[in-house]
Formats: sequence, C-alpha cells, structure tokens
Amino acid sequence: MSPFQNFQSLQRISIVTICYNNLQEVLNTCKSVDEQIIKPFEHIIINGSSNSDIENYFSINNDKIYRKVFTEPDKGIADAFNKGIKKASGDIILLLNSGDRLFDENVLQIVTKKFEQDRDLMWLHGKYEYQRNGVWVALGKPFDPEKLYRGMRSLNHQTMYVKKELYDKYGLYDNSFKIAMDFDFVARIRNEKFLFIPDILAIAEPGGISTAKYDLSLKESTRVVKKYLGKTWKNKLWNLRLKTLNTIQHIPFLGKLLYRIKVALGLANL
Repeated sequence: MSPFQNFQSLQRISIVTICYNNLQEVLNTCKSVDEQIIKPFEHIIINGSSNSDIENYFSINNDKIYRKVFTEPDKGIADAFNKGIKKASGDIILLLNSGDRLFDENVLQIVTKKFEQDRDLMWLHGKYEYQRNGVWVALGKPFDPEKLYRGMRSLNHQTMYVKKELYDKYGLYDNSFKIAMDFDFVARIRNEKFLFIPDILAIAEPGGISTAKYDLSLKESTRVVKKYLGKTWKNKLWNLRLKTLNTIQHIPFLGKLLYRIKVALGLANL
C-alpha cells in the first residue's frame, strides 16, 4: 500500500450504534447519519433487543449500502460496544448510541478533515448538546489528562472519534463496568495525541443510564480514578461537589431556577 493510500484510509469512519427495544430512537440516529454530506464508511447497528421490531424493520427497509445490522443477545452496554468495534473495519470509530444524533450534516466532514490534516492524531472530541433541568445546553471542553480525577465531566463518547488501532493497543471496553466503561477506556488512552473541536458534534438523548443511576455512575467513576491514579483528595472533593450539585438540582423549582441562572451566566461547563 502506498503512503497516499494509507493517508486516504484515515477517512474511513465506522459508526457503531447499540440498541435495545427502541426502534424509533434507532431511526432518529440513522436519519442524522444518512443526512451527512460525507457518508460513513459503515454504520453498524448492534441490536440486542428482546423483541423483533428493529430486526423486522431493517430486514425490509435497509437501503443504505453502508448500514449493517447484527441481531444477537449481549451482556450489557460494554459487551455491545465491543461487538460493534470487533465488527468495524474502518480506521476511526464513533460510538453513537440509539437516540443520539449527529448535530448537523457537516459533522463527518469536519472530523474527516481534522484527521486528514494530522496523521499523528489518535482521537478527537467536541461539544455536544444535552438537556439538563429542561434546558438545552452546549457542553464539553478540552480533555485534560491532569484532571482525570474529575471523571468524564468534559467528555461525551458520542463525540469521541477514536482510531481503531487504539483499541488494538489498549484493549476493548471492560465488561465489569455498567456505566463507566467509556471513562475507563479514556483513562487508558489519556496520553495519546488528541484534539478538541470547539464545534457541537452530537445531540445526546436525555435520560441516559449515567443520569438514571447517578450514584452507581459516581461509584464506578471513582473506581476508575483509583485504578489509574490511586486514592486522591482531589477526587474526594470533586465527588462531594458533584453530589451537592446533584442534590440541589433535584429540589423542585429551586434546582431548575438555579441551573437556568448558571446557564445564563455561561457557567454550564464548570
């Protein structure tokens, strides 16, 4: 393979979407993928559903050459992610959950250009839109490996484009995690060359598992920090801050009001 051919291969983006009994959310995600100016190399759907809605739909309606649907049971989110990564044959992988969407039709074009401009770039991430306390906000700031004790605070895997070779080098997602498997992987690749794009790359579906099971999310995040940094006072203080904010956020009326003030002051990313 010539150097030019290898350079061109960096444009091959594989999108992996995992789903479970949520056909409409899957279709919302597919629509955002299909609207891209630059189409993905492949869009892999890992369907672990207990009903046949998704399987039946795509057996009739799959008219996209880049879309591949695999229906088989999985052992949870991490296992489903790993199934998709193993099946992916592109050079760059995005994990875009069912219900999540690419922000607009330019996203894959923007990402492709960044990898073309820097052959040594191993992964990148950007901003995302998310609904908190009934308010849609743009979240995300540059990942800082020196602030790993803060967990996934500045990151969202729906905006993370990762070269597949990093999975070959550092391994896949740890099945022992129910929520923080993405943070555990980020901790492993934290010293690899990355780029932050100050553009909104994705719209995250509200009410994910990390929100629904906040205490477990925090517990697993702490486990990751201890695994790679050991026990740190910074992590303890940060967790105290997060727990306090989460408690305030769920106080009827007051939580919503304070968050709206926070957003108005431009402090949503703190």
